[in-house]
Amino acid sequence: MKRINELRKIMAEGQIDGQIVHSPVNIFYLSGFTGTTATLYITQDAAYLFTDFRYLEQASEEAAGFEVIPVRKNSLDILAGYFAGADKIGFEEQFVTVSYFQKLLELKSKESFIPCSDSLAELRQTKDEKEISLITEAVKIADQALFKTIPRIKEGVSEQEIAVHLEFEMRKAGASGTSFDFIVASGPRSAMPHGRASEKKIAKGEIVLLDIGAKYQGYCSDLTRTFFCGEPDQKFRDLYQIVLEAQQAAIRAIKPGIQGKEIDAVARKIIAEAGYGEFFGHDLGHSVGLDIHEKPGFGSKEETRLEPGMVITVEPGIYLQGWGGIRIEDMVQVTKNGVKVLTQSPKQFIISD
Repeated sequence: MKRINELRKIMAEGQIDGQIVHSPVNIFYLSGFTGTTATLYITQDAAYLFTDFRYLEQASEEAAGFEVIPVRKNSLDILAGYFAGADKIGFEEQFVTVSYFQKLLELKSKESFIPCSDSLAELRQTKDEKEISLITEAVKIADQALFKTIPRIKEGVSEQEIAVHLEFEMRKAGASGTSFDFIVASGPRSAMPHGRASEKKIAKGEIVLLDIGAKYQGYCSDLTRTFFCGEPDQKFRDLYQIVLEAQQAAIRAIKPGIQGKEIDAVARKIIAEAGYGEFFGHDLGHSVGLDIHEKPGFGSKEETRLEPGMVITVEPGIYLQGWGGIRIEDMVQVTKNGVKVLTQSPKQFIISD
């Protein structure tokens, strides 16, 4: 119930009498329930989980400390009785549809509902020891899958074949799924930071960029490495070194108390001074947990100060349209003394046959 109690502190600070939780990820985070249909309602004195007949037994087993209330599928009527006496009710405005909110307004006035998505996101910013252990395992699975897939990154193999094999290896290693649709982009397509795997076949003399991630017991990992099919030319070697230096400098700068934008600036300065600043157009990184993108991040406007327990990616890149792109991404954990790199995949695996 530690997470519930932390939420109650946030509620008390905002004078929120009750909190509705709609998103499956936050429902799992707060209750442990893994079903696909449920709503939580939490007050200072009680915690309720509303679900239909299909999940009653599962909810009773998984959601310790919650009173499980049976409802008809998608029914909100029963919530009205639990709202009694609550003047302010928090809800996740980023996760509800207009029609859902309109149904809530049939139960209570508009002024009663207070947007609270950010407070729940902030609650998940720092990870406890168990979460870090699960994330570390997800990272390990991705590392292993990449290592076993490297021999397949060669001329004549399609991007889609690489993606399928990566997922196969992750599943064999215990992953419940992938963190996202893998990015496997070769040749000029590698200049697309989010170029999903296609039927294109890898050709000799091409860059191959892989961005992959495993999901393990709900938690995600994120890993990017850049390869070259054949012997890389000097341009590739030079740009690769710039990106690598930017990433390593940013990682060295990570410590508690520093703002995300300060870390972003460290990497961005190196790439800009090398003459490629305009070709690094995305943030340096983002937090990872139950979602592949969480708060806080490493961006030019990110003012959140890092705290021990935060897990964030560091992924600078250079993308030249018509030529290709280079990105190197590791996951790191902020510690009380600085930083711990979780990703173990070597960064010099850049040449394939």
